[in-house]
Amino acid sequence: MRQKSLADEGFEKYRKTTRREQFLHDMDQIIPWSELAAAIEPFYPKPKGAGRRPIGIERMLRIHFLQHWFNLSDPAVEESLYDSRAMRRFVGIDLGREPVPDETTICKFRHLLEAHNLGEQLFVLIGQYLDENGLKVSRGTIVDATIINAPSSTKNKRGERDPEMRQTKKGNQWYFGMKAHIGVDSGTKLIHSVVATAANVHDSQVLGDLLHGGETRVWGDSAYSGQRETIRNHAPGARDFTQRKAYRHRPLSALDRSRNRTKSRVRAKGEHPFLILKRVFGFSKVRYRGLDKNANRLFVACGLVNLFHARRRLLLAM
Repeated sequence: MRQKSLADEGFEKYRKTTRREQFLHDMDQIIPWSELAAAIEPFYPKPKGAGRRPIGIERMLRIHFLQHWFNLSDPAVEESLYDSRAMRRFVGIDLGREPVPDETTICKFRHLLEAHNLGEQLFVLIGQYLDENGLKVSRGTIVDATIINAPSSTKNKRGERDPEMRQTKKGNQWYFGMKAHIGVDSGTKLIHSVVATAANVHDSQVLGDLLHGGETRVWGDSAYSGQRETIRNHAPGARDFTQRKAYRHRPLSALDRSRNRTKSRVRAKGEHPFLILKRVFGFSKVRYRGLDKNANRLFVACGLVNLFHARRRLLLAM
């Protein structure tokens, strides 16, 4: 797949390896491309007659991952591939021999993943790959959620906001969009469960879907307080380590506040995946209309968050 260009042959005497090139090189080494491509292959178009052959699955998957890592739209990733030598080298494109896949081709590949719910399947396969490489899920789960903003403007073709997104109030601030719920392993800080809902769905309503069942402890903020029955039903051996919640005319005792501070030291690990998701990958706003399309993006992004977080350990093991 790789084709050497004049730059690869050493004609650029004073080239320096950039941080982007090093990042893409590292991710290329650790991602199980063949396993991920095999999951897509049954749904991918087959060559017919003497027409143009479809672009390789792995190449399209590499472009799709670039969109997640650098928060690029379909037209933007096409432009970036023409502009960035590092990206072209990662994808395996030599402009002396072939063009970059156009934005329509990139868009159709994304729609293929959405239509067959392949984002969730890729997330599961990445989790299995990490488990096989020694990054196993332990007995503690941290549950948390974050709001992903959506455009609230009605200045569009339909003259309305996205009907599948909802508004919610957090503190004194109103938000409009969707909510990403995750279950994070307390030992490795890897995401093992993902649920996407509208923003007005309370965190505790999807608690059962975020537990794998083998937990001995469950951590969460005060939004999950009072959910002992749910924890018992989905993880019978787990103890409830969610934050205690104060009520009107019933403030927390000094002992409860002390316990909450102790729990927060563990619970804070659940914020690390959101840091990568929203600040490193730029997934702080939805890109598409509709919950299903953005849920597919969320599953793929969470799988890539796990690989990003574990990349140094995987590289050392190679």
